[in-house]
Amino acid sequence: MPAVSLTPQGPFSLAASTRFLEGFTPASYDDAPDGVLRLAFPTDDGRSVIGCALRQKETADGAAAAGTVHAEYTLHTDGEATEPGTGTAAAKAARAQIARILSLDVDATDFPTLGDSDPVVAGLQAEFAGLRPVLFYSPYEAAAWTIIGNRIRMTQAAHIKARLAEQHGQALDVAGRQLHAFPTPGELRRIGSIPGLTDIKVERLHALADAALDGRLDAARLREQPAEFALTDLRELPGIGPFSAELILIRGAGHPDVFPAAEPRVHKAMAAAYGLDPIAAADTARLARIADGWRPYRSWIALLLRAHAQDQPVPQG
Repeated sequence: MPAVSLTPQGPFSLAASTRFLEGFTPASYDDAPDGVLRLAFPTDDGRSVIGCALRQKETADGAAAAGTVHAEYTLHTDGEATEPGTGTAAAKAARAQIARILSLDVDATDFPTLGDSDPVVAGLQAEFAGLRPVLFYSPYEAAAWTIIGNRIRMTQAAHIKARLAEQHGQALDVAGRQLHAFPTPGELRRIGSIPGLTDIKVERLHALADAALDGRLDAARLREQPAEFALTDLRELPGIGPFSAELILIRGAGHPDVFPAAEPRVHKAMAAAYGLDPIAAADTARLARIADGWRPYRSWIALLLRAHAQDQPVPQG
């Protein structure tokens, strides 16, 4: 079985990533209490599927560790398991995708210093020690989620996405557990109807599948462009508005430094954290100026703010 080792640059905790996935509704992640993070997903090129088991040794006190992450994976093409040789294009692509999913492709050596001048950031870093954004497996899968979840409850959307994987994705054995990968773009393109989704949503999913196969949802390409150009390109896809485009770029391609201007829940969390009045909280330009202090990790701090807000108890009336 092919294996890769990923050495984090800066703090990283695989256990924190797992805890995040457990509370991240689109992932529908069910953890096994053995310290192994199990993933199954279509490859970036949309033509194969990967099953991956990741392990990292944590420090004795459970603090964020920067130890090497070990990943064992299987690559399945046309339903058959293959073993790409070390150094082949397929092996390099698998390693790059696995690293990106956990944001281990980003040098975060300087990330802790952000808290030196911003007490809010320092508090978030302490609360979520070692947590980096855990991404959708690809921009393609992030885009599909935005279409599925548009104007329906997140829990309902997660159920539809999971059912698509179970019925049309490949089943893989990952470290002793069976997982279902989301359908590859080619498979998604062949699905005629999807219970719970309107015909227009199915048409848009087909269009996204075509875009993925044409390379328009390539993560490296999206991140190489200036963010505003990438967002403009994404908004040209059917059903993709400003909010969805940001989600695809930030949580699909893994751009580490984009302020989510179209994400009101981040804005609300910022206002609460920084003690802003309602007028200031609605001033996106002002919020963006505050976020300038988070460079080059604006996407990361925005995610920590969302995670913090989500963990707060609901006031009882």
